[in-house]
Amino acid sequence: MNAERAREFLLTLPHVIEAEQWGGLLYWVGDKAIGGKTFVMVNLDAGGGLPTSFAAGPERFAELCEREGFLPAPYAARNFWVAVERWDVLRDREWEQELTAAHALTFVKLPPRTKGVLALPKAQMKKMVAERKELLAAREKQKVKR
Repeated sequence: MNAERAREFLLTLPHVIEAEQWGGLLYWVGDKAIGGKTFVMVNLDAGGGLPTSFAAGPERFAELCEREGFLPAPYAARNFWVAVERWDVLRDREWEQELTAAHALTFVKLPPRTKGVLALPKAQMKKMVAERKELLAAREKQKVKR
């Protein structure tokens, strides 16, 4: 597994949104504008830092942190995220299982309203996301004017 292969796989999961932030790629279940949540971060700086971190959940967190190549994710360990030191700590199939589990774990925690939007037909969902982004942008503009 590597960053590009992980990206390709993550984008096949339902309702996944990719966003570039903090020098890496964040993967969200649902758009942030409607209450989506991140479940994976992939570091794009190949020369420094940890290649990726993801939501593991309380049970899996402890188990993974005991394995070589895994550690509590900086700034996110309190939410049971793990980080990996290198991509080869798991085989591709194991990566897919862990990333799918992170997606499922995060989806379950979404607010009912967000899940309702994600259950809408694609065109209607896109319209609601766009409307919500416009509303949030307008609110932000109001804050700046004050």
